[in-house]
Amino acid sequence: MAFKAFIKTHVYTKQEASKAKDRSSIQCLECYDRNVYIGTKNATVQHLILSSGTNGDMSPEQITTRDGRTKKLGSNNPIVQLRAVPLFNHLLVLWDRSIIALNMFSLDPVPTLKKIQHVSLFEVSESSFTDRGGCVGMVTSSSRRKVIHIHTVGVDRWEVVKEVPLLQDPWALAVDGTIVCLATCDRYLLCDVETGRGEELFPHDHSRQRIIVTSAGRGEFLLNGPESLGMFVMKTGTCQCPPLQWSPDVLAAKVCFPYILTVQPHALLIYSMLDQQCKQTVSVHGAKGLLSTPGGVVVFTERDIFSLRLVPLEEQIQALVGQEKVEEALLLLNGVQSHRPLDSYKDLQKTITCLAGFVHFYQEGFSEAKDLFIKGELDPREILLLYPDIGTCLSEDFHSQLDQENRGRDLQLLWQKDRNTFHHYLTFLGDFLRAVRGTEQDLKCSTEVDCALLRLYAELGDTENLQQLVIFPNECRLEYCVPVLEQYKRFFALGSLYQSHGKQTDALETWVKIADGSHKDSSCSDVYGHIVWTLSQLDDKETVWKFADWTLQRNQEIGVQLFTKRPREDRLETQDVLVLLEKHLLALVLYLEFLIHDLTSEEESHHNRLALAYVTQMLQEEEEADLRPTRGKLQHLLWESKFYDVSTLYERVKLTALHREKAILLGRRGEHSQALQVLVHQERDLQAAEAYCFRAVQDQDPQELLLTLLQIYLGSEDLISTVVDLLNNNPQAFAAEKVIQLLPDSWSVQLVSQYLFRSIRATVHQRRMVKLQKALAQVQLMQHKVIWMQASKTKFRLDKDEKCKVCQRVLTEPEFACSTHGLTVVISGPFGVLGTETKLAGFGQNHHLLLLHWHVIICIVITDNFDLIIF
Repeated sequence: MAFKAFIKTHVYTKQEASKAKDRSSIQCLECYDRNVYIGTKNATVQHLILSSGTNGDMSPEQITTRDGRTKKLGSNNPIVQLRAVPLFNHLLVLWDRSIIALNMFSLDPVPTLKKIQHVSLFEVSESSFTDRGGCVGMVTSSSRRKVIHIHTVGVDRWEVVKEVPLLQDPWALAVDGTIVCLATCDRYLLCDVETGRGEELFPHDHSRQRIIVTSAGRGEFLLNGPESLGMFVMKTGTCQCPPLQWSPDVLAAKVCFPYILTVQPHALLIYSMLDQQCKQTVSVHGAKGLLSTPGGVVVFTERDIFSLRLVPLEEQIQALVGQEKVEEALLLLNGVQSHRPLDSYKDLQKTITCLAGFVHFYQEGFSEAKDLFIKGELDPREILLLYPDIGTCLSEDFHSQLDQENRGRDLQLLWQKDRNTFHHYLTFLGDFLRAVRGTEQDLKCSTEVDCALLRLYAELGDTENLQQLVIFPNECRLEYCVPVLEQYKRFFALGSLYQSHGKQTDALETWVKIADGSHKDSSCSDVYGHIVWTLSQLDDKETVWKFADWTLQRNQEIGVQLFTKRPREDRLETQDVLVLLEKHLLALVLYLEFLIHDLTSEEESHHNRLALAYVTQMLQEEEEADLRPTRGKLQHLLWESKFYDVSTLYERVKLTALHREKAILLGRRGEHSQALQVLVHQERDLQAAEAYCFRAVQDQDPQELLLTLLQIYLGSEDLISTVVDLLNNNPQAFAAEKVIQLLPDSWSVQLVSQYLFRSIRATVHQRRMVKLQKALAQVQLMQHKVIWMQASKTKFRLDKDEKCKVCQRVLTEPEFACSTHGLTVVISGPFGVLGTETKLAGFGQNHHLLLLHWHVIICIVITDNFDLIIF
């Protein structure tokens, strides 16, 4: 079915006269409201009244008319133009080169308006061209002179207010406001009647084409330009619309936005102003002219009058969409919005945009369809309704506003026969639902959208998006989504869905079944770790205790994190945790390490239990390699901690082979000699014994412990070489006189010569360093004395009535201060705080001198005998 922008309706046929057939034919036409005025070749004005069910747009398909009055003007010269002035009920008639005014209803001449003679063309304007109210404007061209006259027309008078001279006679004219567009014999031009300034536009060849000058509205004119181009010219002389290529046979043209109607000998062609394409052809033979009306145009021949009613734009757009001319529909919709209020087209825009989206949708233009659906604010449920299975998530109270029943069957058939193509439709659905989720389009149907997305992800195997949907707050209905996830074996996502809906126990039980192997789901590689993390963040402590033992039985090292990774402000009772961990030794150790190292616990019981746990671990281990890390932790704890009970731990280890630990505990009791005996004779680790001497005393002198170790070594004949090594490695730590007293008389000097040499050398070096430091101190003292002596040579005179510059009191006390700038002030005493001067601070008449140098206050007293005393 061809697209129709206008509907043609026959309005009137003029009866043929018996004798003067040609003289009674229609020459011109004018319409206003339900009144139609016909001007004939034989100088007759005929008034027709349309049926009462119509108005000026002549909208009914069948229009009836009745005859009104008829007025014969005189001679048989044809009537050239008719123009109605409804403001004054005037009908202006151009006949016999004169303009006369008739009453619109009685067709009687208006006696107060004398006819205007010698007029070839005229046009009425809404502008009055003056400041006078209650008038309309009129432009006439003279048939004798190359001028146009500007008139103001009132109810009982008209007058010329301006004359604009021209270079050539006007052949056609149109008026818009104060701008007149003229056509002369060879060109088009604009004329501003206010300023009289003219502007040439472009030439034309009237011998080859009809001259057309008509107002296109909004300050624009439509002209028949060169090369058969319909040219749109603004009243400023510029073009904002592209030209329209039409036929050279065009006889007349009118604009009825968004279309241009052109009269040709055998038809009426209708072009779109938006894409310059011909949209419709209306068969009209012998058309003579066009007349614009509020709802379309009127076209007339010599005998007939036809109405072309503009089809409502909504129907035009829907027709284009129905013919799958989506781009044209959108172009038309967007084009009319710039000329009409947006609010009136808001709903239409949404509807048409969605319909256009469906056209792209069924053509598999998914990207365009998604954008159009979003722009048209399509209810997502309209899309869900088309999909088999997924549409089952819709509630029963939803009723589609679109006729998509047949389309839905198409997708059902596609789902059955072409799963590959249907997969593309599923992918589009996911993209669209993700795009609208959380927007205003989703507000009314968020539950359906979330349920549809869940089923879609489960069906497509989109694990990542499925998990993102269920772990965050969502509107999924459990009664619908749980069976779907179980059907597609998405048990990990099922647990996350339970969790997001506050069903923590159901979530954990589902995940536990995956970890235990009851459910098969490979979507999460570390379900157990996820369970532990969830428990560590869970506020429901009852649920935590319910699953705590299971997590510890499966993996103590990871399971203990449900206690150690909890937020600081929401930790479980420490004693309750320790009771639970009694049967899980590794978890107990890790938890106690967390309490001591991370929480810096100072409770004796925690330190005791951790040390005892380390001992128990080592005693249970069989391989030596596994003992080293634990033993290192135990020794570090025994050395560094101050909060454990030494006696308790010693009783636990004294009968074991943990000799190093026994030595540390003996040392903590102050029994260093016994500790060294254990390391030397039981542990048989001489390096550990030597290291013990240094670590036990920390930053103090280890000489006493080293002498004790030396005596232990000397007590065994097998350790002679060890004694020599001990002396050689620590010559500074042993006093030579004490060592010589301890060594056996049988030892030769040669045996300990290396030690003696190093010891004497170190002693000499130490004595020399002491002397050097003493000499440096004496030099520094001498420097101070020089400065003092230089300062004592400086004198200040203090008058008897000298006042303090700060408090303005007279200096009556012997103590005062004087700054380097000469400011004299009272001080509290000779050693009061004077500031941070680095030079002589004061000198008084009573021979007291105060000096502040390097932040040290010095009092210098000079007696009457000029003796210098320094305090």
